[in-house]
Amino acid sequence: MSLKDKVDPKRIPRHIAIIMDGNGRWAKRKGFARVFGHESGVKSVKIVTEACAELGVEYLTLYAFSTENWNRPAFEVNALMELLVNTIHAEINTLMDNEVRLLTIGDIKSMDERIQHELTEAMEKTAGNKRMALVLALNYSSKWEITEAVRRIAGLVEDGKMKPENVDAELISSHLNTNGIPDPELLIRTSGESRISNFLLWQIAYSELYFTPKLWPDFGKEELYEAIVNFQCRERRFGMISEQLNSI
Repeated sequence: MSLKDKVDPKRIPRHIAIIMDGNGRWAKRKGFARVFGHESGVKSVKIVTEACAELGVEYLTLYAFSTENWNRPAFEVNALMELLVNTIHAEINTLMDNEVRLLTIGDIKSMDERIQHELTEAMEKTAGNKRMALVLALNYSSKWEITEAVRRIAGLVEDGKMKPENVDAELISSHLNTNGIPDPELLIRTSGESRISNFLLWQIAYSELYFTPKLWPDFGKEELYEAIVNFQCRERRFGMISEQLNSI
């Protein structure tokens, strides 16, 4: 029996975010170069995206490349960039067939022009798709995102367009890259690491965190269903107590 049978279709997370970790270790364990792991990880992206769309998840955010990833060996970074360009180009028709629209968060303007072109073309072509949004976090870090938001708000205050006392959580959220995207209800991290790695720090304030030892290329539909079943077994209190929730 598939774990999908245990998933409550009425309690599907609206937004799932995933830190896709373990590609390099997966490849090394099999005696291959780290790049082979990244190539295999793309297959998991396709599988998980399809599964989320089938379940009715509205937003899926994938941590594809962080600002810190530039510190990796140049060969690996260049291979990742080439893989990114080729994958986006190859998957546009699949996104269209599955009614998935592509969005991005991160410092995209600092990336290679070829990547910007492929992303822009894919986002424009899929903009009308309504089934699910696939959000790629590229050249992204939460500290960068929050710093940029603070800088913009400070500029508004300096120009006299806003008073400091009017700065609140809602305003800060509106200046983040994720403006218009609901906060994730479930954050999944693969590979056995139990840390957030500078990902959506503001947005996951009340997210349920799920850590799995599975390396990303081994993470498929059953692993996704297991994470969602685990999520559905939790009580989300948001600072209240159980009795308060039961009375709502």
